[in-house]
Amino acid sequence: MIVPVRTGSGMVCLRCGRLPSGERAGIAFTTEARLAEVMGEGQEWIHLNDRAMKAMLAPLGVHRIQVDPGLVSASPPISIPA
Repeated sequence: MIVPVRTGSGMVCLRCGRLPSGERAGIAFTTEARLAEVMGEGQEWIHLNDRAMKAMLAPLGVHRIQVDPGLVSASPPISIPA
């Protein structure tokens, strides 16, 4: 999966969002083009498999991964060091 991240201070942090229900969810895309279409050309990303992503999200109580979302909320993301 192609997972959007934020980088800085030597860290890589996963970007998350919220579903319409308010539930937090990890965000992933199937192609670089799809990520760029939704989050913009400049969005940084890394490759992760679903098992690694779930393991990184679980300590924060995030148990869902939204693949190829059509809209990503502008609310502040939850970041998880990679």
